Amino acid sequence: MDETLISKKDLLEETNITYGQLYRWKRKKLIPEDWFIRKSTFTGQETFFPREKILERVNRIKELKEDLSLDELANAFSPSTKDIELSKGDFEKHNIVSKNTMQIYEEQQGTLKTITFQTALYLYILDKALETGEIGWEEGKQLTQTLSDYYPKLEQTHASVVVLRKLGVASVLLVTNASPFFVDSKTKVAVHLKIEDVINEVINVFVRSGY
Repeated sequence: MDETLISKKDLLEETNITYGQLYRWKRKKLIPEDWFIRKSTFTGQETFFPREKILERVNRIKELKEDLSLDELANAFSPSTKDIELSKGDFEKHNIVSKNTMQIYEEQQGTLKTITFQTALYLYILDKALETGEIGWEEGKQLTQTLSDYYPKLEQTHASVVVLRKLGVASVLLVTNASPFFVDSKTKVAVHLKIEDVINEVINVFVRSGY
């Protein structure tokens, strides 16, 4: 299924931002270049954006720009954010994930002293999967191990984490978002999380923590 798009005109009206703000944020790399999609229309060439992504990003920029400069925001949204880390105590202080999530992760991966961006991402994905009520303790460990083993190989690719269940047996998949996937009628998609969406949430957590 094609991603829903929003035109530049509708984006500016819906978010109440100006043309100048939009392109200043683009120059500062707050909005990825590849989100500016040129398409032919009956009036000529127009610019469109992936609707959900751009609305979420613009709203986050508007929310954070009162406390952070554009350069600080650019650092927050850049891949270099993955190099930062929090102490385990600071991470837990923000109640970012549940105690069960932390216990499952540490049982599988070992005791944590600091939380890197990537570890925070894994914890956040695990927490969101547990919140669905569709997976339990052992399946959470399975999900954690799959992320640890294979996600680093997909870091430059938009991907999703999927948990399938058939006849009571769960399987964890990492799939790219470039193509849809299909399962037979007896298989249930228990969890389906777009990792890019979770990354944006984790970035927001780190920004609010002062990093």
